[in-house]
Amino acid sequence: MATSTRADHPPTLAITVGEPAGIGPELCAMLAVRHAATPLRARLVVVGDAALLRERAARVGLPARYVPFTPERAPVSDALEVWDHPMAVAVEPGRLDVANAPRVLDTLAAACDAAAAGTFDALVTAPVQKSVLLDAGIAFTGHTEFFAERTGTARVVMMLVSGTGADALRVALVTTHLPLRAVPDAITREAVRDTLAILQDDLVRRFGIAAPRIGVCGLNPHAGEAGHLGREDLDVIAPAIADAVARGASVAGPLPADTLFVPTHARGFDAILAMYHDQGLPVLKAASFGHGVNVTLGLPFVRTSVDHGTALDLAADPARARTADAGSLWTAAELAIALAHRR
Repeated sequence: MATSTRADHPPTLAITVGEPAGIGPELCAMLAVRHAATPLRARLVVVGDAALLRERAARVGLPARYVPFTPERAPVSDALEVWDHPMAVAVEPGRLDVANAPRVLDTLAAACDAAAAGTFDALVTAPVQKSVLLDAGIAFTGHTEFFAERTGTARVVMMLVSGTGADALRVALVTTHLPLRAVPDAITREAVRDTLAILQDDLVRRFGIAAPRIGVCGLNPHAGEAGHLGREDLDVIAPAIADAVARGASVAGPLPADTLFVPTHARGFDAILAMYHDQGLPVLKAASFGHGVNVTLGLPFVRTSVDHGTALDLAADPARARTADAGSLWTAAELAIALAHRR
């Protein structure tokens, strides 16, 4: 069982490399260099192919310090430890290979299991390429759903975070990786109610917000225009909000999404709950792409991730790979440390 992390006991973070042909290895090298210069107060363990990590760091001229990982509790150092998970075949940067897809999934499973067992206090993930996993015959919807199934968690919530303190924008989702035509059927009173409960609990427990204020987007334009543009807002979302308010939560809505995200309105809430992926996330990414953080709420361990994809085009060209921005990975690690301390 995972133990609580105290301020005098720096947490241990697992960082998965993600798609090996993507920009993940370079981002890990950039993280290693920055950590050596201005160390994060945590033990950082990269889960991936050790030889590949060293090769890709050298390819872009980064003096990344990597040392082998040992499961025993060790002091914090300015080097990144590597829990070696070799790929099946040689990796060509920028070129996907289905032969490596099962090994990529193995790294996620190993990191997840170790975090659930308490070996790691938090898990940070670099991006994977869903298409190559699917092409390999692996039914993979996303990290969020994979970790939920692996840990036997009935419902988890995807939330992206931009900024800190009073200026933070937090956007959570009722549904995640679904075709748009499937979204209305997935928006049930139970789904909205349970998502609000998880969001409320983690804002208090992990983010330290004593009385969080949550704004809820309507599903339809103008939040349904009193039923003239769809009944879901009146018949499904509003009753779920009433359930949350009856439990003592501070929840407002359903509100028209096009005005709820106006900065002067959004600042009135500690988090905004959107109904589907592309209702909420484009707003956050437009404001902070490359420095936002994806957080999975409801898991038995802290999990954060970058807010971008695998950038195969950057990885393919060493000169362009050197220009990659590791800001989101660094921020994801910082947030994971802060959340781990509050557990």
